[in-house]
Amino acid sequence: MAKRALILFAHGARAASWAAPFERLRDMAQARMPDVCVSLAFLELMTPQLPELVAELVRSGITQVTVVPVFLGQGGHVLRDLPLMVEQLRTAHPQATISVAEAAGENAAVLNAICDYCIGTLGAP
Repeated sequence: MAKRALILFAHGARAASWAAPFERLRDMAQARMPDVCVSLAFLELMTPQLPELVAELVRSGITQVTVVPVFLGQGGHVLRDLPLMVEQLRTAHPQATISVAEAAGENAAVLNAICDYCIGTLGAP
């Protein structure tokens, strides 16, 4: 059986506290999938960054990597930067299958959950 990894890929920020919700998301996903290595990687300003994390995972024997961009929309980073990075990773690690999911904010279920939250902030009339 292939060893699998799920990488939650976020932008990164200068303030370490910015990563807290992404760390909680990682921990929640890991708790629900104990047989999958769930990690968090950043595009910039924070570590680990995606290339270093993928290299580490492949060295540890991971053969299937799924990258989930935890971005609300498909701006330049998701449309241009990530595909280039993933293509370089596929070349550098041909022994691993690397796939990319749609940006979290483009997924209908995620948008519905956010909408439910927003509506719920109004409270009962």
